[in-house]
Amino acid sequence: MLYEWLQDYQEIEQEVMYLEFELSRNRRELGRWISGDLVDVKLSEKSKATYLEETIFNIEYELAHKMNDLYDSRRLISKFKGLDHQIIYRKYVEGKKLIDMAGDLGKCPNYIYNKHTEIMKRIDFAYNFN
Repeated sequence: MLYEWLQDYQEIEQEVMYLEFELSRNRRELGRWISGDLVDVKLSEKSKATYLEETIFNIEYELAHKMNDLYDSRRLISKFKGLDHQIIYRKYVEGKKLIDMAGDLGKCPNYIYNKHTEIMKRIDFAYNFN
């Protein structure tokens, strides 16, 4: 599939964001049990709260692996050649605006806007064709 790397990158990025959310949520919950409003509540053996530290460890482990995947993915796709890849990388990985990258790439903004539109049409066509 055309620009499959972009889809893979975005999936990994979303997984990292979700794991960061889960980690934060579980840490807050653990804080409630350790020194918050739930400190005096007795836990049962099968309670989710009983396993919060283990859950946090597992999320941290998974997050570390996903962050490595994200880093490796960025490193790989930053090496791709061609204007199309540079435009997509700078827009969807680096988060740059098209007008800003026009100057970086030594092209006029209209050319970059049109090129981006053309690329997205090809990606959309390839995605909908499969």
